[in-house]
Amino acid sequence: MVNVGVIGAGSLGTALAQVVAQNVDEVNLLLRRQSLADSINDTGFNTEYYPNTRLMENIRATTDYDDLKDCRVIFLAIPSSAFRQTLDNLKSIVSDRTVLVTAVKGIEYPSLNTMGKLIHEYYGDGYVALSGPNFASEIILNLPTVSNIASKNRKNAELVCKVLSTDQFKIRVIDDVGGLEICGIMKNINAIANGICEGMNVNENARYGVLTKGFNETVKIVESVGGCKSTANEYCGFGDLVLTSTSFESRNHTLGMLYGQRLIIDEKGSGVVFEGKNSIMAIKDICVKNNIESVIVNFVYDVIIKKIPPKLAFRDLWQKIE
Repeated sequence: MVNVGVIGAGSLGTALAQVVAQNVDEVNLLLRRQSLADSINDTGFNTEYYPNTRLMENIRATTDYDDLKDCRVIFLAIPSSAFRQTLDNLKSIVSDRTVLVTAVKGIEYPSLNTMGKLIHEYYGDGYVALSGPNFASEIILNLPTVSNIASKNRKNAELVCKVLSTDQFKIRVIDDVGGLEICGIMKNINAIANGICEGMNVNENARYGVLTKGFNETVKIVESVGGCKSTANEYCGFGDLVLTSTSFESRNHTLGMLYGQRLIIDEKGSGVVFEGKNSIMAIKDICVKNNIESVIVNFVYDVIIKKIPPKLAFRDLWQKIE
């Protein structure tokens, strides 16, 4: 079986390693801190994220990129802010046969490059993108989960599907890489929007009206960047949007609730806020560039970026709901 690497030992990276370990001889889990790598190797637990879940015995933590040299597939599960530097670090590791898989639902600002486009910039278009209604806390427990992967290289997609698929972790392959990635970004915008509404105690009739409007506008934005309308109906689209917009486990939903309650947030200390801001500003620019009027994007932009009071921003949003 192929050798597999996972870069990032956070909640998602560790969970993906746990799934892949069921299908391969060894998973190399790359992280930054030697102390945590030693702890994982000595105890079998990632105590910082899953202190009560024993990892598969064939997961080996490392801080050395050279340990990924023989990996046929490498998953990237890191913050989008670290993505470009990580790709640069991989230059001496990646060969023509290496399949890079992005599991990052982010966008670089102000370039407006998705993580897939960044991989293309460095290594061409053979990469695979993974996205779906997936909470890492459920994946690590081997609970039933389904996701989409997309690639312009069908053989690479099939290889990744083989590496990832288990009885509990289902994979559906699609061809629309760009649409899949935009859906992963838009679901965060919608989660923030619905969180703001919930933080303001907006009634449920209105909240689900906002959710419906957000989904319809997601379809328009996906099409505006060359994606397929049908992608919004996939697990990476509708499924992920609803999950992150309604669950209290969603960080972006929580972020929206805090703004809806007008609570002060430590922006420098919160990577969630930083990532969210990049996504909001990037999607706003994409809408302007493609002449799309999105009342949901404008609502989130007004509250998070322009600091307009949520009640005033919602009043403006509701006037434009039709």
